Amino acid sequence: MTPAPAATRALDALPFWASLGLVPLAAIAALNGGWTLLLVPIYALGLTTLLDRLTGLNEANADTETPDAQLFWHRLITLIWFPIQFAVLFGTIWWTTRAPDLATWEKLALFYGIGVMTGGIGINYAHELMHQSSKLERWLGDLLMASVLYSHFRSEHLLVHHRYVGTPRDPVTARYNEGFHRFFPRVLRQCAASAWRAEAAMLARKGHGPLHRSNPFWRYAALQAGMVILALLIGGLPGLGLFLFQALIAVWYLELTNYVEHYGLTRKHLGDGKYEHVQPRHSWNAAHRVSNWLLINLQRHSDHHYKPSRRFPLLQTYSREDAPQLPLGYPAMTALAMIPPLWRRVMNPRVRQWRRAYYPEIDDWKPYNRAATPLPR
Repeated sequence: MTPAPAATRALDALPFWASLGLVPLAAIAALNGGWTLLLVPIYALGLTTLLDRLTGLNEANADTETPDAQLFWHRLITLIWFPIQFAVLFGTIWWTTRAPDLATWEKLALFYGIGVMTGGIGINYAHELMHQSSKLERWLGDLLMASVLYSHFRSEHLLVHHRYVGTPRDPVTARYNEGFHRFFPRVLRQCAASAWRAEAAMLARKGHGPLHRSNPFWRYAALQAGMVILALLIGGLPGLGLFLFQALIAVWYLELTNYVEHYGLTRKHLGDGKYEHVQPRHSWNAAHRVSNWLLINLQRHSDHHYKPSRRFPLLQTYSREDAPQLPLGYPAMTALAMIPPLWRRVMNPRVRQWRRAYYPEIDDWKPYNRAATPLPR
């Protein structure tokens, strides 16, 4: 394979830098308030969906054998995002707590937009980074997750979600007919506990107790405490309140995304607590062009679960014969998920069609719909 020229590789990566457009919009909103507070949500959610409609699907697949060295410009956006997000988040806390002209509702609206940024972009980039083997990338992922106080996501995602996706043992696989407003509090209750149990089990296999110094929960706690203290030092109690609010919005959008990614999709139970291997059909796929640029191909989620270590530029998309397809990109689908009757009207027929296509032999789906009753190991 002949490597593409450096300039060509940089141009190929450029659309995936769309997240940088949020930075000046956040600054404009912080400085002006009023209607400009809508700029970040409109860019991330509305404009992206409109451009998806205008530009259609991107069903081209990159060569999966492309070496990391040729992906430098793609990877760079994930490497520089933490210092950018850190400056935006804490700079906005400093400014907002000293801006006399911003009303309380404007401050909350501003930090809603910041939460869209730290959740929709920051957590997504952290997700890419935590799947890599380099210490730098994993540390950057941990720092991004600490800035939204959801550090346990790394343990839960790598040790629980990828192993048990599509089974009752995975808290973040949304069950058929489970509305998001029931899903969200359930996930908050179950995920931290499942992450702790997974890390404790790993330590036990090494002969260590759960409080051993190598438990990453110590690092999670230290990084999160540092973020909280910094918010308090910069903005006092109001600054801490705004920091906590953006973290809530960020986690809300993370779990909305988790909800969309696997809603109603289950792996076949083979008996004795065993399941079939994860296949592309166990995640919803979306090939919408612009939202995949903004979300660095997260919507090619079928391939991510099939090949978790594959870097985002190389993720493959699938046809309808191989993976179920979402009708819209994640920005639109997460908005739809917040209205459960509309969500069920759009998605339940698709789940039933998926069942008929892949598992016509299964008549009783009740065991697969249990939200918190694991089948035997």
